[in-house]
Formats: sequence, structure tokens, C-alpha cells
Amino acid sequence: MKTTDLDSSQREAIPAGQVPDVLLIEPYYTGSHKAWADGLISASNLNISLLALPGQFWKWRMQGGAVTLARLFEEGAYQPDLIVATDMMDLSIFRALTRAKTASTPCALYFHENQLTYPQNRRQGHGWRYGFINYVSALAADVVFFNSQFHMDIFFDELPRMLKHFADYNELTTIDTIRSKSSVLPLGLDL
Repeated sequence: MKTTDLDSSQREAIPAGQVPDVLLIEPYYTGSHKAWADGLISASNLNISLLALPGQFWKWRMQGGAVTLARLFEEGAYQPDLIVATDMMDLSIFRALTRAKTASTPCALYFHENQLTYPQNRRQGHGWRYGFINYVSALAADVVFFNSQFHMDIFFDELPRMLKHFADYNELTTIDTIRSKSSVLPLGLDL
């Protein structure tokens, strides 16, 4: 992310000429998530620190990982100019638990994939639980990135179906809120 992707008040918080300190939060640090994080860190000209949990127990990482990562954040000496979290974390919980330190820190959410378009979750009796985590995380983020246009399109195609599933107060207007702060940030290639 470039500082130009931040709004004016967020850009003013980073002195001119200073390389931003970015905290990359990855609750599922294995496989493609690990490769992406490692590639971003090695290829970026930003100062990126990684806060990660081992890549196991994906369901628990999505439901409870934010609590552990918030505790680790609070215990650490992190003072990022920007937080980048991935879709495997409930960003709304992380922000709530760290708000004393992060209230003015912009947060970006990066979608490798999304749980709205994983039909096995509903077949396995999980309903919309993990898709809802993706939804509230996108609401809590200042900026949302998807790894492809296709991925972004299918997320916004499925989101109204999920929200209409609920009995009332389905907050369909929040879709435009999320869409207005979303864009595509393709995966990098190391050829």
C-alpha cells in the first residue's frame, strides 16, 4: 500500500520522506498465506513487521485468533503507521481490543479468499459464521483489498445473499460502504 491510498488525515500522520512502519497481521501463517506475507516483506520498500500465528486450526484462527493477536500486539512494542490484516482474522475484534493504541491507525484488510463463496461451510453446518466474520472485518477496515477482480466481484455478488438470509436489520446499505473502500491489489510475482 502506498501512502497515497490513505486519506489526507492519515497521510499527515506520516512525516514526509519517512518510510511508513507497517504491521502485517497473519493468523494463518502457512502455505499461500505465508508465501504472500514473506513475498510482500521481502519485495516491499516499506518497514514491515509480521505478527503471525501458526497456520493450523483455520476455524479457530478465524473465530479466536484476533483475541490472541490483540494480546500479542498489546504486549509488543508495535507502533505502526498502518496495519494490514488478512481475511483469516476478525478485524473488528482486533480493533475493539486494541483501540487504546490503534484508534487513529488506519487498517487495511487483504482478501486471499473469502468464506462467503465456500459452499462447504454451509454444507458442514457452519451457516454464514465465517462469511459474517469476513463481512464485519471489511466493515471495520479503512481500506479493503482483493487479490483479483474476479474475487472482488464474487464477494460482492454473494454478500447481499448472505445479508438477506438474516431475519431483519440485514444492513444491505453497508455493501456500498464496503465497495467504496475496496480495490484490487494483485498478488506479486517473483520470476
